[in-house]
Amino acid sequence: MRKKLRVAAYAVCVRDGQLLLARSPAERGGHEWVLPGGGMDHGEHPNDTVVRELEEETGYHIEVTGFLGMDTTHHVIPWSYRRKVDHHGLRIVYEARIVGGELRNEIGGSTDMAAWHPLDEVSALRRVPLIDVALRLWREKPAVGRVERVPE
Repeated sequence: MRKKLRVAAYAVCVRDGQLLLARSPAERGGHEWVLPGGGMDHGEHPNDTVVRELEEETGYHIEVTGFLGMDTTHHVIPWSYRRKVDHHGLRIVYEARIVGGELRNEIGGSTDMAAWHPLDEVSALRRVPLIDVALRLWREKPAVGRVERVPE
């Protein structure tokens, strides 16, 4: 079985009671909302990753203002030729504030739309579970940088 580790960095950006999110095609069809951010390039610092990814997906320039914590995923998924991949994802979550740029949609990337959503309406959105984890990290700011996942 092939083993794969993917490291990614994401930002929680809250302004005027609204959360910045990006929209991505969903595996089950349609779209789902994701936290802005993404995969770390080899040799890149995760802080630089989140700054780069957020600008790519939303058009905004950010300043990282805090480290909120980490989340992990672990799945064994089909690959090819009857083989499977043991996939382990490490997701680093930062808090950030907008310092420049203008909201725009990503063209030709992993997302197709960026938008602000009222915090009290996020739970009604079709979204990835990382959003809920990241918001708990943002609200609770646990000293250990971890919150237990709610079963999906």
